[in-house]
Amino acid sequence: MRPRNRTILAAAAVLASSLLGGCASLGVQPWERDLLAQRAMRLDGDPVTVALDEHIYFSKEASTGGAGFGGGGCGCN
Repeated sequence: MRPRNRTILAAAAVLASSLLGGCASLGVQPWERDLLAQRAMRLDGDPVTVALDEHIYFSKEASTGGAGFGGGGCGCN
């Protein structure tokens, strides 16, 4: 094998091992759970906003079933 091919092969091996080693810590650590459990970190943090979004959704989608009950689709439910 030529020295240039060996260098390329060694560089590819180092790159592959560094990429695979970077995925070793993809979990939430115990000391991070208190921060992630706060209400501000939730996707639906504000209950008023969630209620309004759900009302708009079922008002518009009521003709196809909406959020589990029928309606006219006019927003008057």
